[in-house]
Amino acid sequence: MSEPVASRRTVLCCAAVALAGATAAGCSSGSGKEEPKSSGPIDLGSASEVPVGGGKVYREQAVVVTQPAAGEYKAFSAKCTHAGCLVNGVVKEQIQCLCHGSRFGISDGAVQDGPAPKPLPEYKVAVQDGKLEVTK
Repeated sequence: MSEPVASRRTVLCCAAVALAGATAAGCSSGSGKEEPKSSGPIDLGSASEVPVGGGKVYREQAVVVTQPAAGEYKAFSAKCTHAGCLVNGVVKEQIQCLCHGSRFGISDGAVQDGPAPKPLPEYKVAVQDGKLEVTK
């Protein structure tokens, strides 16, 4: 009895599907589950570290804080809504994700460019005694 033989087309097709899956997994946020909400405010340090018209990414907390106008602070998830990569920074009044080129507005987290399908989730932010406190 002879063994079934896969055609060249079948082998190439399966290889392409496997490669696409591995590539997508490399950009994923890991578990695919949404991170749990925190139970209280997170202290991010001095509000003076966030420049007016710019922002700062807090990688460990997966938060980006912006200051669109003097004294006006906004906080967003630092996870890009396209593939879950952490955004890299804030340049020219845009929150930038260099994984695939998505750009978000610093005042509302809205998608301004790239493949991201929706805005960055917004968090509550407050300044207490000169320190930023963010609640997810």
